[in-house]
Amino acid sequence: MTSPHFDEVQLLRAEIAAAAARLIAQDGHDYLTAKRKAARQILGESQANSNALPDNDQIEGELRLYHALFNADTQPARLFRLRTVALQVMEALERFQPYLTGAVLNGTAGPHDDIHLQLFADSAKEVEIFLLNKNVNIDISETPHFKGPRFAPVETVSFLWNKEGVHAALYELDDLRGAVKARGDGKQLRADAAGVRSLLIASTHEAI
Repeated sequence: MTSPHFDEVQLLRAEIAAAAARLIAQDGHDYLTAKRKAARQILGESQANSNALPDNDQIEGELRLYHALFNADTQPARLFRLRTVALQVMEALERFQPYLTGAVLNGTAGPHDDIHLQLFADSAKEVEIFLLNKNVNIDISETPHFKGPRFAPVETVSFLWNKEGVHAALYELDDLRGAVKARGDGKQLRADAAGVRSLLIASTHEAI
């Protein structure tokens, strides 16, 4: 039998997760910003115990539910377009062993989402020069390393491709070994071009 306090915490987590999902879908917030803003909306100035904050998987589940309830007539087409453009970019950048990550991969992408890629090259400059030679205008920023805060952030190039925003995090070739490892729970964190093609084919069959 669970305690009343435990039940209250679980309900609070669910409420914050639903509010965060709504912020992500409607305003394009990232998960961390949405989680903090949702907690403030629900708790006011009170500081939420870390145990009361939902994890990203719970928010992702609420985001899927939100799209199913409110965006069922538009979100699948938006997701298909983003995955199609992602595949086009990945084919163009094939030499840099591109992987798709984020909302476009996991299926929760909506109108505010961009395409997020991970590229692997001898140097970031190699990718930048390649894009510039293709007359692609790029902005340069940084992204946290997928291995965690103990590793330095990686350079990221952002650009438009077929009118869609693309953010490509530039990793060293040695990082590729860690990137292809499967997560313990089996959740897919990244997909190569063949994987994205399979997702597009599957969604086409579902629509028939």
